[in-house]
Amino acid sequence: MSDYKLDKIDLKILKLLQENSKITNLDLSRKIGLSPAPTLERVKKLEQAGIILSYHAKVDSTAIGLNVKTYVLVSLAWQKPNALENFIKKVKQVDEITECYIITGDADFLLKIVCKDIPTYEKLLFKTLSQIEEIERLKTLMTLSKVKKEKVLPYDYDNDPDAEDAPETADQAQAQ
Repeated sequence: MSDYKLDKIDLKILKLLQENSKITNLDLSRKIGLSPAPTLERVKKLEQAGIILSYHAKVDSTAIGLNVKTYVLVSLAWQKPNALENFIKKVKQVDEITECYIITGDADFLLKIVCKDIPTYEKLLFKTLSQIEEIERLKTLMTLSKVKKEKVLPYDYDNDPDAEDAPETADQAQAQ
């Protein structure tokens, strides 16, 4: 991320785009109180600064038959040469592993795995994961149901004390 300084209008844009990334530029401009041209320019600057990373469709995994979500705690066999690099390289090759985090605590990594069903997960566990020699220990946590899912990052978009005040008029905003 760059040294881009966010103002209150930028924060509104970020919140609105997280709520609905398909919002038209015209609707976005109306909601933030600017004309479309400076609104689009602000969005482009947020993208170029690496603050807006991407736009994508969020697919219901169960609608396409991916009914099992597991989280796997992984402890590495650190005595193996290049354990970290080799493990990361191998994990990136497994499509069912949708997320991988280095963590603190009793394990070294947390994997999020999405697959069709329990037999598919079992096959992945025994034929793929347990064959990665850099893994010393695995612990599976099976999800049963989702009780909360936030799509907007938990940030006080309206009361950021570090955010600069936005220009008062659309003309001032366009001049930026």
